[in-house]
Amino acid sequence: MSKSWKNIHQMYVRYEGLFDFDGLYAAIVDWSKNFGYRWHEASYKHKVPSTKGAEQEFKWILERDVDQLASFKILIEAHTWDQMEVVIESDGKQKTLTNARIEIVIKPSISLDWQKRFKGGPWKIWDKVWEIYFKLVREELELKYGDTLIYRLYGFQAMLKKFFDMQSKNNAYKRYLGDN
Repeated sequence: MSKSWKNIHQMYVRYEGLFDFDGLYAAIVDWSKNFGYRWHEASYKHKVPSTKGAEQEFKWILERDVDQLASFKILIEAHTWDQMEVVIESDGKQKTLTNARIEIVIKPSISLDWQKRFKGGPWKIWDKVWEIYFKLVREELELKYGDTLIYRLYGFQAMLKKFFDMQSKNNAYKRYLGDN
């Protein structure tokens, strides 16, 4: 019996203005690689542009097997409205930026027994043993895995806000997990 917590603590980042979309994309991929996540794009939608601009939707999935018991999954849904490409000149070079409204929703989840070691097999007793074990240590598992994931995502959210120049340079939770 696989146990999981879905959408344990959703986070949001909303921004309106000029930003480097390719830079945002690269920052998210770079963050996922730095913390050992596998990254892939689950879906991409581009809707027919209106006079105000295009609308796009992205779903990115970041996954990481923490240990033999737990696996983290982060679903990132990004949605842009009124998206238009703008060419600016910076330091004598032309650069293409995006002017849009963007909402990024971060949905973490934790799966326990992701390898399905306690599911089925010739001895059905393992299903019951796993269920009892889960009930006994649920709070400890939530602290061990849930806190780690949530504080890591506070750092991710801070990175996004810093990218959009929405907050100060400091992150209150940065040292919680020993990150530099």
